[in-house]
Amino acid sequence: MATEEIEEATTKEKPAVARRFRGFLPVIVDVETAGFNSATDALIEIAAVTVTVNEEHHWCIDEVVSKHVNPFEGANLDQASLDFIGVDPNHPFRKQIAISETEALHEVFKLVRKKIKEHKCSRAILVGHNASFDLGFLNAAVERTQIKRNPFHPFSTFDTATLAGLAYGQTVLARAAEEAGLRWDTREAHSARYDAEQTALLFCEIVNRWNKYSQAF
Repeated sequence: MATEEIEEATTKEKPAVARRFRGFLPVIVDVETAGFNSATDALIEIAAVTVTVNEEHHWCIDEVVSKHVNPFEGANLDQASLDFIGVDPNHPFRKQIAISETEALHEVFKLVRKKIKEHKCSRAILVGHNASFDLGFLNAAVERTQIKRNPFHPFSTFDTATLAGLAYGQTVLARAAEEAGLRWDTREAHSARYDAEQTALLFCEIVNRWNKYSQAF
């Protein structure tokens, strides 16, 4: 059997998720932060959503993990940013459930590694709305906590702001979601879990729409 035939046969044996993006596992990530500087400002919340392909060959949400995060020692807390996302780091309820950056990243990475193995992917690729912001804070937290095995690609991303601009002519998450026919609750917005789930739904809707019309996958 020729090398090309072997490679094609091997590719066909892989799960649908691994085949679609060159072996990368899309993982939707959203972070809520106390500012815009990933080196100095606190990571407040992080959520990650894994996706899969169902029996109808549609991309859909698989599993979700979200964590409230205690600010790292010496972190800057910009009050305007906290007011915007509606978070009080010192609220008694939050203090009961918030965990360290190290613990939060371990929980997120545990799920991501599990799904990489399950789908026979090579590594994860971060999907985000304005993804460079989320990846910047994720990478900064990884560096601070000195976690050695980061399952995400260090610089490549899929940006749903760009994808939504192409598919729907909208780059704001709420407007893009509504244009895609998704429900949007302004009261829930700006929590990491809600925004990550909505971004995941938007990502899946765009991929499914492309697959339908291209019939490539």
